Amino acid sequence: MPEPMRVLMVGAGGVGDAAARIAVERDFFEAWVVADYDLERAERTVAAARARRPGEERLSAAQVDASDADAVTALAREVRATHVFNAVDPRFVMPIFTGALAADADYLDMAMSLSVRHPDAPYEQVGVKLGDEQFARAAEWEAAGRLALLGIGVEPGLSDVFARYAADELFDHIDELGTRDGANLVIRDDDGNEVFAPGFSMWTIIEECLNPPVVWERERGGGDLEAGFFTLPPFSEPEVFDFPEGIGPVECVHVEHEEVLLMPRWVEADRVTFKYGLGEEMIGILRTLHTLGLDSTEPVSVKGVQVSPRDVVAACLPDPATIGPRMEGKTCAGLLVTGTGKDGSPRSTYLYHVVDNADSMRDYGAQCVVWQTAINPVVALELLADGTWKGSGVLGPEALPPKPFLDLLAAPRPEGYGSPWGMEDRT
Repeated sequence: MPEPMRVLMVGAGGVGDAAARIAVERDFFEAWVVADYDLERAERTVAAARARRPGEERLSAAQVDASDADAVTALAREVRATHVFNAVDPRFVMPIFTGALAADADYLDMAMSLSVRHPDAPYEQVGVKLGDEQFARAAEWEAAGRLALLGIGVEPGLSDVFARYAADELFDHIDELGTRDGANLVIRDDDGNEVFAPGFSMWTIIEECLNPPVVWERERGGGDLEAGFFTLPPFSEPEVFDFPEGIGPVECVHVEHEEVLLMPRWVEADRVTFKYGLGEEMIGILRTLHTLGLDSTEPVSVKGVQVSPRDVVAACLPDPATIGPRMEGKTCAGLLVTGTGKDGSPRSTYLYHVVDNADSMRDYGAQCVVWQTAINPVVALELLADGTWKGSGVLGPEALPPKPFLDLLAAPRPEGYGSPWGMEDRT
């Protein structure tokens, strides 16, 4: 059996807070340290999680600067962490990733190291891709006998588990793995009027949606993984996708996302894409931010103070962790797989996971977008704790067996996590 699990979770924002509330109900770990730059925020998360289980003492709070790899290493060693769980935005992936390895701990994240592309490069030209910095260090993790599990949120994460499941159980040949994400969420003010408030980090939304989206095609690469990647202009190839469980049709566009960089590494497919149901209002806002230069991360001087325009935009919007009581509707994460089924016939199947905000708020006090993201790394940690999932090096969820994950996610509580997933064939 693996060593007793001691988790250092870096980040007590919306996803981190939800993850602690989910994890406290489970018995697979002996310690869970919630660390944040703001110690009081970490302490609030711990208090909220402990309140869900009387007598709970496994959770504790700590302070850490996620941008400082040495600080992450020092804290991981101090708390004897076996696993460092990165629950902050992708700007801090590399310091936490580096700090975990130096502390001889395994690592999990929900978003990978950032892409870098020259602004004047032709759109089809791919620069440094999401996750490239992490995969470049795979040999170090392998030599240390430690696992870095990348992209184990919902998208990426559950969508990647779906890809492995489809390849193993449903399809003989896959033409396309197409992640499709959409929702019918509405956020209202105190007077009941609809207001603009993103369901997760605006900093991350800007990063994903204004970067050129990446697509992978086997034929373009001629059998070479790296040669199969190319980019499109932001918001390319809009399509109306019909989401299940009452969400209905939503216009989706290409967005830069980790699935496209992960799935081709472990799953045989001819094409891999990611499209997100942003909606007309969000696309208009993002275009305006870009036009005004407010998407930039480069600091500018404002009355003698250096500030990043994107940080200012994010700070002006509500904290995604606080909007749950004003949110209504459902969010859907899923993967449309097309190709040839096990019976030799053409097949198109959408595998999906829907969460109703009313349910996540009632059961966990967490809005549905952050809750849906948070549950998947907790499930993964439980599978790692009991040895069902194991490995070393830098891996994606596709590299690990999917059925135990999907079974544990869907099984009723308390045996599982009580969050069923669905599957429907499309024509």
